[in-house]
Amino acid sequence: MSASQAITRGLEVKVESRYIPEQSSPGDGAWFFAYTVSLHNVGEETMQLISRHWVITDADGHVEEVRGPGVVGAQPVLRPGERFQYTSACPLPTAFGTMHGSYQMVTEDGEQFDAEVAAFSLSTPYALN
Repeated sequence: MSASQAITRGLEVKVESRYIPEQSSPGDGAWFFAYTVSLHNVGEETMQLISRHWVITDADGHVEEVRGPGVVGAQPVLRPGERFQYTSACPLPTAFGTMHGSYQMVTEDGEQFDAEVAAFSLSTPYALN
């Protein structure tokens, strides 16, 4: 399991990833990873997650960028002290990779900012880190 943490403007973003062997097929060049993101508003202003931007790099150095509205079909509003957690997944053509990115947030006052998602690894239990 890999983990990362970052805080941007009062939004704490923690991520934990894990390998899902039952959905992977290494013989066919397919590895499947799940990651759980915990968002916690540790600041003093209400904010909403509008969109996401992921940068996914596999062990061969191939980079894929993913952008889209919200997360898992939601655009959560986080008041001070509130949390939101979700789990998603990422297939890779290699047994190891990394992800990082950002969430595009907007405050009650209409200010937009990018909340950092620190890099975390996607790796099988036997892969070298």
